[in-house]
Amino acid sequence: MSTYTTEKLHQALKHFFGYDQFRLSQLAIIENVLNGGDTLAIMPTGGGKSICYQLPAMLLPGVTIVISPLIALMKDQVDALVANGIHGAFLNSSQSQDEQSRIIKQAEAGVIKLLYIAPERIPANSEAFFNFLKKLNPSLFAIDEAHCISAWGHDFRPDYLKLAVLKEQFPNVPLVALTASADGVTQRDIVDRLKLHNGKTFISSFNRPNIHYYVQPKKNAFGHILEYLKKHKDDSGIIYALSRASTEDIAGRLHEAGIKAAHYHAGLDSAERSRVQDAFLRDEYKVIVATIAFGMGIDKSNVRFVIHHDVSKNVEGYYQETGRAGRDGLRSDAILFYSYGDIMKLKKFAEIEGNPQQTAISMKKLERMQEYCEDEGCRRQFLMEYFGESFPAYCGSCDYCLSSLEEKDATEDAQKFLSAVSRTGERYGATYIIDFLRGSASEKIQPQHKELKTYGIGKSLKKEEWQWMVQQLLRNKFIDKTDDQYATLKLNEKSWKILKGESQIKLVLKKEKAQIIDEEELAYDKGLMQELKSLRLDMADRENVPAYAIVADNSLVELATYLPHSFDELKQIAGFGDYKVGRYGAGFLDVVKRYAKEHKLEGKMHFKKAKPKSKPKEAASSISPSMRGTFQLFNEGLSIPEIVQQRNLALSTIEAHLAAFVGTGELDIYRVVPKNKLDEIVGAIKTSGQAYAAKPIKDMLGDDYSYGEIKMGLEYYRRVFGG
Repeated sequence: MSTYTTEKLHQALKHFFGYDQFRLSQLAIIENVLNGGDTLAIMPTGGGKSICYQLPAMLLPGVTIVISPLIALMKDQVDALVANGIHGAFLNSSQSQDEQSRIIKQAEAGVIKLLYIAPERIPANSEAFFNFLKKLNPSLFAIDEAHCISAWGHDFRPDYLKLAVLKEQFPNVPLVALTASADGVTQRDIVDRLKLHNGKTFISSFNRPNIHYYVQPKKNAFGHILEYLKKHKDDSGIIYALSRASTEDIAGRLHEAGIKAAHYHAGLDSAERSRVQDAFLRDEYKVIVATIAFGMGIDKSNVRFVIHHDVSKNVEGYYQETGRAGRDGLRSDAILFYSYGDIMKLKKFAEIEGNPQQTAISMKKLERMQEYCEDEGCRRQFLMEYFGESFPAYCGSCDYCLSSLEEKDATEDAQKFLSAVSRTGERYGATYIIDFLRGSASEKIQPQHKELKTYGIGKSLKKEEWQWMVQQLLRNKFIDKTDDQYATLKLNEKSWKILKGESQIKLVLKKEKAQIIDEEELAYDKGLMQELKSLRLDMADRENVPAYAIVADNSLVELATYLPHSFDELKQIAGFGDYKVGRYGAGFLDVVKRYAKEHKLEGKMHFKKAKPKSKPKEAASSISPSMRGTFQLFNEGLSIPEIVQQRNLALSTIEAHLAAFVGTGELDIYRVVPKNKLDEIVGAIKTSGQAYAAKPIKDMLGDDYSYGEIKMGLEYYRRVFGG
């Protein structure tokens, strides 16, 4: 059983990642992992899956091995770990042999806490690979994008099948499999293939309440996109397109219109892909136009919009792609431009030569994607129910729910449509029937059908209105559709009642299509926000990491809203853990205090809702008035030598006073011990097993480390790791 209490886990979350509370099922998953249990975690994109293995990795001895299919995502996550002061690295084909050898040596030396590897490394040389893993003595395996192991998943990858051997080779090492987009069939398949039968499954809500969903007809899509981008010129976003040529064309036209855009697809060489991705992560490009099929693996927290210029090939992919927006929890848009022509193109891609079973799965998934696009109902409800989660019929934040709705007697139009289905022999799909009703001169319309009385009787309605009619008829079971690739329409008992006049039909009609609503005004100071972003970009450039890896946009929003003026107040801002307060806090506080003074703004931390946090383990008997006096002088800005002189006490006494406040959590360790020294001290404590005695640690580290620094390191270690 794990020795980590809930309080200790909250302390570790705050220390390493700067968050006060766990989200969704994070805490339960982490507890199961630390107890040695296998885990399948289903969490929405942006729901914090990585914390579920990154936090245990910091608490468990040895290394955590993370299997990830996307090279871009590996680099992204390692950059974020490094920005949090965590030793992470990755091994994949983008690295030189020398670079891989260096990382392997570091892993074998126990320097690396999280090692990301690509799944193809296992089948390439499995025996050598497992010998390497056994040398590392791993404490945890994490498999990201676990749906890739299932033929029922939306992104099946044969390389993932070899991951089943992990439980065979390391039966006592816990394994956590994580995915954002797996329906019930895929979930069961993951458990079977990874041999997780004795593990636990945790399914969080698939709902992303901060994302607003819009489906728009694909008419002048580029014009609408350009109009949207001009209104959101300071925001980052992704536009997905069906083909490589489309990404280049759209990006080029946006660039000509003054938008900082670039294209990204699998046809680019790896150096160019890396350049474009890094520029996007650093906000040098505001917009990336990418192919749907390739996917980006972006973990950029401040993506404000995802636009689908073309339709996704399945609902899982669409959900995952839209989920790349709003990872920081701020309001974001998911906009899809739909045309039936895209569905026809995707049907060709869905056919997998020599694999009828996979073709049938792909076709079925594409059909559900078409239903989503054409559905006359709440978008969020459709998505939630697709993944097996019930949801009300009104969300208030999708194009359907934001539209003005009215009921219409559609009996006469329904009779025309159903009559056309009957007279053409119930052998055709919706597109043919609509063209027939509107009197199309196309050669596709059979000559004998053009002689029928019903030919052309539906010219008064637009094609889109007839499509709306079909979806309503299907949704309300007034007509059936065959479950094959031809999707032929068939009359049923309810159809005949309408045709005979025995029943009427009232359908919901959108009077006015909801337009995409601009983001509401937020309470933060926009001028300060720009200065904070500029400072963050400077910090990121110096450290060669993406800007959001320093702190995310939601952290900057809180800074520009509440105006913290001290380190203690800064710790209450989301995303500022001990490491980031120590490393970046002074810079952000300087900007906030200067800006507030220049603009005569007062701090608003008293308006910030207090988040529950663990009480310091201070006891009246352990913290004396003399200690408190030393701590007060230190907080007033006096250095340790100045306090020694003013109080006329020994250096060791002053250091012992401050060490006590490191132990209670009131003093940030990085204000008294540099990170490089703290890392060495913590490493020596773990190696020696001595969490209380300073002398063994001093003997290991030598004269470059004072007893005061070591005592502070010991207090810090016992508070964070237990002792």
